[in-house]
Amino acid sequence: MNEAENPLEPFKRAMTATMRAIAEDDELEVTFGPGAPTARGTRMRVPLPTVGCSEQEVNSIRGVGDQFALKMRHHDAGLHTRYIPQGGPAQEMFEWIEDARIASIGSMHMEGVAQNLDARLETQCQQAAFDSITAETEAPLSVAVGLLVRQELTGRELPPSAENVVRFWREHVESHAGEQIRSLKGHVQDQAEFATLCRSIIADLGLAADLDDQNDGEQNQDEVETMDENQDAESDFSPEDVVLDDESMGDENADGDATMVEMDADVDMDEAGAEADPDEAPVPMPDDAGRIAVDINYESFTEEFDETIRAEELCDTEEMGRLRQLLDQQLVSLHHTTSKLANRLQRRLMAKQNRTWEFDLEEGILDAARLSQVIIDPMNPLAYKQEKEMKFRDTVVTLLIDSSGSMRGRSITIAAMCADILGRTLERCSVKVEILGFTTRAWRGGQSREQWINEGKPSNPGRLNDLRHIIYKAADDTWSRTRRNLGLMMREELLKENIDGEALIWAHNRIVTRTEQRKILMVISDGLPVDNSTLLVNPSNYLEQHLKYAIDMIESHSPVELVAIGIGHDVTHHYMRAVTITDAEQLGGAMTDQLAELFEIKD
Repeated sequence: MNEAENPLEPFKRAMTATMRAIAEDDELEVTFGPGAPTARGTRMRVPLPTVGCSEQEVNSIRGVGDQFALKMRHHDAGLHTRYIPQGGPAQEMFEWIEDARIASIGSMHMEGVAQNLDARLETQCQQAAFDSITAETEAPLSVAVGLLVRQELTGRELPPSAENVVRFWREHVESHAGEQIRSLKGHVQDQAEFATLCRSIIADLGLAADLDDQNDGEQNQDEVETMDENQDAESDFSPEDVVLDDESMGDENADGDATMVEMDADVDMDEAGAEADPDEAPVPMPDDAGRIAVDINYESFTEEFDETIRAEELCDTEEMGRLRQLLDQQLVSLHHTTSKLANRLQRRLMAKQNRTWEFDLEEGILDAARLSQVIIDPMNPLAYKQEKEMKFRDTVVTLLIDSSGSMRGRSITIAAMCADILGRTLERCSVKVEILGFTTRAWRGGQSREQWINEGKPSNPGRLNDLRHIIYKAADDTWSRTRRNLGLMMREELLKENIDGEALIWAHNRIVTRTEQRKILMVISDGLPVDNSTLLVNPSNYLEQHLKYAIDMIESHSPVELVAIGIGHDVTHHYMRAVTITDAEQLGGAMTDQLAELFEIKD
């Protein structure tokens, strides 16, 4: 090695060569850098180990590359789209079982790859806090099934953090789907047959309701293949990228069952609603103040344990200061980008408040530009001008931030940075800002679920978890007083499950009653609602349908303007106005344009 050469260069060359060999593609483009690993077509980016790091970290990063390369070679995205259930725990289970198939192909033939994939799995499970699970209610069934399939197919012991999830479900899964899982071994190389058996396993484990509509209902195989071939050209970010993303995939798993729910354009939420809404009941209209009622087709088992709480009450002063410093450190690397964004956005907003002039008046301020005409023609009368203000309506903006476990890692960091940048910038422009968050008080049920169990587990109980709605900054609070509160988003223990529909109605009802002329509600989220305890005992689209109801009520029957920012997920299929951000570097242009458009004066 050349003395001046970076010590990581040999690692990069070796890893690139290995990935190309596994993928059987010499044109595979591999880059290395910070942030989440990504795979888009034949372009892959993986992280670099730090100099002097542990063998575990090195092997885990190698496992990222091996996983990407194996998936590129052995995974047909078109077939995957045809067979995968749409939403709910079934979708996540299908994803984990397919990942197990791909891992088994590499593990059976290459011991080094097997070790790397084990290290990668352990890192994922640690990031998802699976090593700290102490009760069955905290262990996601979908993940456990995928891990058990992986153990069966590879014949290898699971890493400790993965085994900690499986131990709660091993007996249950074996009794309900043990034979089916063992039959998968003979079809590892046949993805279509494997997917068919996978769907049978999902049905055997009580999730048959999610399998009603197979995704090839309106597409033949040729159409799917055509779509898959064109996918990279049409979009820089796809659901497949999310599945492969290191921090997204590992961290989303922390949200329990169904955390990998994707906002797919093929899902017809109206048709899905037939399961949850057999009766055509009238839609409740907003009250005299504009507040929206909870849909009559949606209910909560109990609201006794729900809470709306200010951020400072969830954390002591010292801890809040430390968390704010952590957020500030994340903002340092984007200081140039964020400053540029703030100044650019401020200029565009302030331009709409700038004063303008009326000319050719008989009185006012002398128009110096007309003096030359007076000199040339002394008979030409003097002209005056008068300053006037342009129309700019009094405005308030609410930022509603998904604070669920699936946002852990890069996603919540980006959301916190969005809130910080927008909060500071809009306040400079005399636009009042409210920053809210939503999650649950407990994983998979909490006290609501305990009460339901004590009352004999009545069927279709409705929402079955304790809501936690957080006020980071009220609209009338000053930025200097509340900026520290945004650091709370970086606290991992806060991030649990997400019930979006009720949160959206809560945030809407706060802003709609304010006196400002213009009201804007901006939702920052990474996917659809997920609450394991609710989804397992209600129709599988129960929370999704309520989110659809909330969106439709605001967009169709409210003066509040609704906008969505998708973190790593395309939310344009559900919200009329939306933008998707896949990395912090995209904050600049995308958010400036979207926000400036919001403040265009409408006739």
